[in-house]
Amino acid sequence: LDLVPVVEKGELVGCLMEKEIAHLLEDDVTEDAQRQGATLPLEKPYLETSPWALWKKRSVWLLLLFVAEAYTSSVLQHFEEALESAIALAFFIPLLIGTGGNSGTQITSTLVRSMALGEVRLRDMGRVIRKEVSTSLLIAITLGLAGCLRAWMMGIGMEITLIVSLTLVCITLWSAVVSSVIPLTLKRIGIDPAVVSAPFIATLIDGTGLIIYFKIAQYFLGLN
Repeated sequence: LDLVPVVEKGELVGCLMEKEIAHLLEDDVTEDAQRQGATLPLEKPYLETSPWALWKKRSVWLLLLFVAEAYTSSVLQHFEEALESAIALAFFIPLLIGTGGNSGTQITSTLVRSMALGEVRLRDMGRVIRKEVSTSLLIAITLGLAGCLRAWMMGIGMEITLIVSLTLVCITLWSAVVSSVIPLTLKRIGIDPAVVSAPFIATLIDGTGLIIYFKIAQYFLGLN
């Protein structure tokens, strides 16, 4: 078809040419990609956009994420004594929070796209959680074994190795639950999940993942 009719409330209001449809689809995909990167969509092509305009598009979300990320340092400060008692715990912090964020981003990307296509709705939350937790359990076991191997290669003691492996399992499963619930909840309250989900989930898992890590360490090492 060379023309596609545009209908509103059963009345013909116009028509679109093939090139116009392709342009609209391209704009829609571009906007979604920009929103998933926690930035507002650009009105002009990238090379025609000024640094000032880019600053306005990016700085708002970066400031919000900066404030949200600040609680990660509060978590580290709270568990300062545990870190001083077992300094080897610090070696694995980037690995653990990075794994949680990466796992959450994978789930969010898949889920947000499925929601956009109408494949997943709020009523499917239970099914989504069961599917993602089941999948993440297999991933968690794999990552737990990888963490065990990594700690062993570094010559870390058995207690720390066990703590790291168990934390990887817990963070991966926790990430699955959070990443399944938040996009659907945001959609329900009228917030575009493509904008908030991935950066917000990564930030949330950073802090909560550290709490999980240090709580497990306190239990196994008998720290206060």
